[in-house]
Amino acid sequence: MKIGIFFGGPSREREISFAGGRTVYDNLDKSLFEAVPVFVDSRGNFILLDWHYIYKGTIRDFYPPVSALPASTLPVQVYLESLGELTQDEQDRIIGEVGRRVQPHELRELMDFAFLALHGPGGEDGAIQGLLEWYGIPYSGSGILPSAFGINKVAQKKLLKALDRPTPNFRVVTVEEWDAADPASTLDYMVRELGLPLVFKAPRQGSSIGVSILREADVTKFAAAMERSLFRKTVTRVEWQKLTERDKLQWVQQLVDIREGIGLPVLVEVAGTEAIALENEAPQPSAIVYHPEALLTALDKHFETAEVVRLTNVDGEAQVLVESFVNGREFSCIVVEDADGKPLALPPTEIVKGEEMFDYRSKYLPGLSRKITPIDLPEADIQRIREACEEMFETFGFQVYARLDGFIQADGTLFLNDPNTTSGMLPASFFFHQAAEIGLNPSQFLTFLIRTSLAARRRGGMQPVRLASLLSQLDAAVASRQQQERTRTKVAVIMGGYSSERHISVESGRNIYEKLSSSVKYEPVPVFLTGNSQEFRLYVLPINVMLKDNADDIREKIELAEAGHATHPILTRIRHEAEAITSTYAGQPVEQPRRITFPELADTVSEVFIALHGRPGEDGALQRELEQYNLPYNGSGAESSSITINKFETNRKLREAGLRVAEHRMANRLEWTADPEAFYQSLEEQFAYPFIAKPADDGCSSAVKKIKNRAELAAFSRLIFRDQEDLMPADASVLQLGFKEEFPQKDAFLVETLIARDGAAHFLEVTGGLLTHWGENGELEIEVFEASEALATGEVLSLEEKFLAGEGQNITPARYAPDPVERQRISEEVKAELRRVAEVLNIQGYARIDAFVRVRQNGAVEVLIIEVNSLPGMTPATCIFHQTALAGYTPYQFIDQILEFGKERNEKLSVKS
Repeated sequence: MKIGIFFGGPSREREISFAGGRTVYDNLDKSLFEAVPVFVDSRGNFILLDWHYIYKGTIRDFYPPVSALPASTLPVQVYLESLGELTQDEQDRIIGEVGRRVQPHELRELMDFAFLALHGPGGEDGAIQGLLEWYGIPYSGSGILPSAFGINKVAQKKLLKALDRPTPNFRVVTVEEWDAADPASTLDYMVRELGLPLVFKAPRQGSSIGVSILREADVTKFAAAMERSLFRKTVTRVEWQKLTERDKLQWVQQLVDIREGIGLPVLVEVAGTEAIALENEAPQPSAIVYHPEALLTALDKHFETAEVVRLTNVDGEAQVLVESFVNGREFSCIVVEDADGKPLALPPTEIVKGEEMFDYRSKYLPGLSRKITPIDLPEADIQRIREACEEMFETFGFQVYARLDGFIQADGTLFLNDPNTTSGMLPASFFFHQAAEIGLNPSQFLTFLIRTSLAARRRGGMQPVRLASLLSQLDAAVASRQQQERTRTKVAVIMGGYSSERHISVESGRNIYEKLSSSVKYEPVPVFLTGNSQEFRLYVLPINVMLKDNADDIREKIELAEAGHATHPILTRIRHEAEAITSTYAGQPVEQPRRITFPELADTVSEVFIALHGRPGEDGALQRELEQYNLPYNGSGAESSSITINKFETNRKLREAGLRVAEHRMANRLEWTADPEAFYQSLEEQFAYPFIAKPADDGCSSAVKKIKNRAELAAFSRLIFRDQEDLMPADASVLQLGFKEEFPQKDAFLVETLIARDGAAHFLEVTGGLLTHWGENGELEIEVFEASEALATGEVLSLEEKFLAGEGQNITPARYAPDPVERQRISEEVKAELRRVAEVLNIQGYARIDAFVRVRQNGAVEVLIIEVNSLPGMTPATCIFHQTALAGYTPYQFIDQILEFGKERNEKLSVKS
């Protein structure tokens, strides 16, 4: 069956939609379905996307393509709408570089079913559902009316009030009312009617976009909250002129972010003075600005005379929903339809936040919030939540599935709000997290939703004969798939660990698991590693534990199981209610985590995929254990791994081989303890500020800092050499550590000179992947991929930029030069240097090498190696998949190549011994 996956779209949630569409594309059961990727751009064009673009980190990494971008000096990527008004021919040329335009009437020829991973306006509001109904294409989720209702928070509130259902008191303020109102009087009215705190929402947005909380009666903060929900920004001349040029650039970058800022294009309105003419334009009191650079220029020109400028996104909101704050425990509950079309609430998840608001980053970056399933309440209260969610599902007329959010207060009062007819579909989202509690992995859950959606469309009267035939075919294929389960190769996917990279390891491991589980060749077995350097402890994970939010949650579930804690009674109840679903699509009940020894692992699986990062995993210790039991594994051997884990030793070997690396030295705790002042002076004599300080054996940007002065050096040293587990707040503040940013404890750290442009004509940071093969005569061959250019928004690439969908800006292939021939010449030189690195370090399997590249005025190329990762991150958004896609490998094919290489290496070693 051909499944058209619709993703992207015009909304502010387009990056989460893009990442969710990729999740669906990868997790569709390959024995049942053929995926057809339909990317929807921000102008609503349907594009049959060339498959390799699916694996870009963000939409802006490939669309609009570089060839369509206007010349700009700003290091910022833009969306299609920043190109201004485009003719049909111009749009067709842009679309032609990434795929082909699909007219709506062609959709039925391309697919049997449409899976909608679109979010927000244009995706959840009934528009795309109506189009598909018109062409007779069955689709996932709710129909036209419930979708239109589900996106309108104001309409929902009015219905809940009419039905006398508990919902926070609210007021609606239109943009016209706000423009005519006195802010102080309006605030007084809101506080009098609704109390404090106040919650502000953009009525047609999701993912906490446009949401803010006002805790005090401050008029300035009140106006800012209103503007945030209207996607407006008022700037004064005094504020603007205080900013440095760098500050202005960062301000504009934040403003044009479609999630945290207001996005583009914007209407620029000057208040209180005569307008200033932009370059080559007549003076005008207002104008629409499309590009970040044009906005920067416009603000500079306007503030030569203007006192106040107001920026309004042209697709902003027309009203703001203001609610009373609910002080309670927050939860989210997925409701699905069973085989009879009746709602079945899955176990509700409690959201435990470090911040007061469950914002975009907390929702989608592992480790920033905790999702506890089921919510820690008495069974009767959880059942009340489930029943209330099932009732709302029916009242609002939802179909197939929906996500319902709410709060439960200390007195038991229950509030439901903000239902979503399309849930986020990242691997660890509520969508898959709760389905795992009834035993369905993502691939199985998607199959269930497609089948349930077909049944819902048929019940609604869409082509009953044709859909009955599709249902019959799918049922037969699912039954046949169950018989094939026992013939696949078992692969242990080892994830977790106990380093600061453990959460990213879990994301990598889950991604590998999901790629393999939807294949016809492999049966992955998720294994969690914990313990310490003296003893590794391995646990086989059931799917519901593997999909917990992060490594710490998984470890906690293991500890509870080992302590003899029984399954929560509400889970037992829900699993019983869902038995028909589980038995059809999963075929086995949910189990507890199970301790497994290395000999037992060898008896259970045929090979191993190590998805660990840092120690253990990349240091050779686990590899030696696996070799004892003749288990093939991915990546480099034990000896090479023990070198590449040590950045100092790696640099030394590379320098000895004639490769360029930064000047470096180890800074030891013993020296610091003996005499901190002498320790600091010694470093300052060898390295001029700014320089780089980082752990010698951690990756993923963990604790990598640009040290600019003595205060930062002292703070870094105290943090990394601390005895206590908790961070010292004053030192964390000096280094500007982010919320929940981890900082490892070490006995030494690495100091390196800051690699700079040094007068080069072109200077960029790149990350390059590679894959090794066995040649015809048994020799090792190294395939180096086109490197990605990494654009950091801060001083160094952050963890979010490397691994969070929609965050990082990576351009693949790297832009070494404007001329294509010259670009390729430089690329070949860079790849040759990366190949030399792999040869010197005896890297096998695959790896990622980070470097800086200088291109001199005479064309000379200098490659300065930063670090080598022998087990690079394999999260869905990591740029190694962008690179392998250019070389013709899907992520699954890349992983398959890695596993096959490990198996062949093991066979060669067995023959030798």
